[in-house]
Amino acid sequence: MSERFIIVQSGDDKLSAILHDTPATNADEALATGVLIIVGGPQYRVGSHRQFVKLSRALANAGISSLRVDFSGMGDSEGELQPFYANKQAIQQAIDTFINQNPTISQVVIWGLCDAASSALLYFHQQEDNRIAGLVLLNPWVRQQHSHAQVMLKHYYWQRFSSKAFWQKLLGGGLNPLQSLKELLRTYKKSKTNQPENTAEQQGSKQLTTAGSTTAENYVQHMLAGWQRFTGSTLVITSGNDHTAQEFLDLCSEQPDWQQCLNQAQHQHIAAANHTFASALWRGEVEQCCIDFIKNLESK
Repeated sequence: MSERFIIVQSGDDKLSAILHDTPATNADEALATGVLIIVGGPQYRVGSHRQFVKLSRALANAGISSLRVDFSGMGDSEGELQPFYANKQAIQQAIDTFINQNPTISQVVIWGLCDAASSALLYFHQQEDNRIAGLVLLNPWVRQQHSHAQVMLKHYYWQRFSSKAFWQKLLGGGLNPLQSLKELLRTYKKSKTNQPENTAEQQGSKQLTTAGSTTAENYVQHMLAGWQRFTGSTLVITSGNDHTAQEFLDLCSEQPDWQQCLNQAQHQHIAAANHTFASALWRGEVEQCCIDFIKNLESK
C-alpha cells in the first residue's frame, strides 16, 4: 500500500494531508470511490488512538483509496484555526486535490466524526457538489444549550442517581449535596431555555433560519438543510456510550424532519462504544461498516 504526504492548497494556506493509495497488486480491483476523511475538534489527521490512520489502512486493504487532511491551524497545516462550520473551501479543495492525485477515483465519500460530520452536512447547505456519492457521519455534533442540558438530565444525572457508588460517596461525605443540587438546578434551567417552538410562525420562518452565513447559532438548522439537499447515500454510525450521539438521536426522535433524514440513511448503532470507538472491536466494526457501505455504492 502507498502512503504519501501531499499538500492541499486552500486559499493562501497549505493544508497537510496523507494520501492512501490501494496496494499496487490490487490496482485492477481498486474502487472508483475514494474516502475523504475530515477531522473535527482538537484533533489532526492521525485521530484519537490513531483511529484515522488505521481506518485508511483498512480501506486501502479493501481496495479503497483515502485522503486524510488537516484543516487550517491544525496539525502541520498553515493558517488560522477556523470553526467547524467554516470549512467549505478546504473541503472543496481537498476533493479537487484527491481526484487530481488519483485518476482512478470518480466519486468521493466524505467521512467525519463529531463536528467533522457536521461540517460534511454543512458543505451541502453551502454548495452543490455532484462528485459526492456518500456521507459517513459518526456521532454528529448538534450541541445546543437546551438539548445538551436535556441529555444530561435524562442520561447523566439519571445514571448517577441510580448508581450505588454515588449514594455511598454521598453518605460517606465524599460529595457536597448542596453543590450537587445547585448543578442539577442549573442544568434543569438550561434545559428549558432557547427551545424551538413548534408553531406555525416558526414553520413559516424556516427559510429565513437556513438563509445567509452559517454561525454558531444557526448551524444545526443549516445541517438539516444540507442533509435534505443531499441526494446521495448516507451511513450514520452512533455510539451507545456517548452524550454527543445521544443528543443527536434525541434531536432526530423529537424533530420529524431530522427523523425522516435518519430513516432514509443506513444507521449502525454500536451500543457499548464510546465517542471515538476506542477499542479494537468497535473500531473494527466501524471499518467494516464503512467498507460495506462504499462497496455497495460501487454496485449501484
